[in-house]
Amino acid sequence: MARKQLSGMKGNFSWHGFATRDELASAFAAVVARHLAEAIAERGAAFLAVSGGTTPAKFFAALSTQAIAWEKVVVTLIDERFVPATSERSNARLVDASLLQNAASRARFVPLYHEAEKIEAAAVVADAALRRLAWPLDVAVLGMGNDGHTASFFPDAANLPALLDPASQRTILPVHAASAGEPRLTLSMARIVEARFLALHIEGAEKRATFDAAMEPGPAKPIRTVIDASAKPIEVFWAP
Repeated sequence: MARKQLSGMKGNFSWHGFATRDELASAFAAVVARHLAEAIAERGAAFLAVSGGTTPAKFFAALSTQAIAWEKVVVTLIDERFVPATSERSNARLVDASLLQNAASRARFVPLYHEAEKIEAAAVVADAALRRLAWPLDVAVLGMGNDGHTASFFPDAANLPALLDPASQRTILPVHAASAGEPRLTLSMARIVEARFLALHIEGAEKRATFDAAMEPGPAKPIRTVIDASAKPIEVFWAP
């Protein structure tokens, strides 16, 4: 595993490159499990937030078999589409099918989606539910889109400044963005960047090119804003 600054660029991150996605999944799962186990040893519990999409499936499968005290782990989502868990587009459905299996089936899952007429009402309910948990996150795993968005911080989101407000008091916010496909619920950047361990998991040449471009000088894409705002360097895990 390589740990270095990418292509000589400077930034608030460390780069971990792997030859294959299987190797990445195995190594990344071990790293996340170690941080969760350390939190359990120190505080008696651990708090994990993960992303959806197609990228994390292998990682979820590898993490689900890690031998830690999963009954002491709370799992939630970085973001979620405003769809019920029965939908094929639900991140909760992906987590249930890929992560909350094997040893990890003992973890407690806290969803972001709540049935409501409008997403704004669902966001209020989710915000109240998550506020009852033991913040900050011990581990937050981000993904990234080819437009440079992470979480549901889409560049065309109507409330992007509020989503990226480092002083926000909100835990969950609603998102309306044409490029998102449907309304979303997301953790605020303020809650994400305070995580004790913050990682970005990306795969493929296109995602690497997007990351490279985001780290270049110029108008900041959402992923760059998050990286710059993080209290600790973000750990980037990538494989072709």
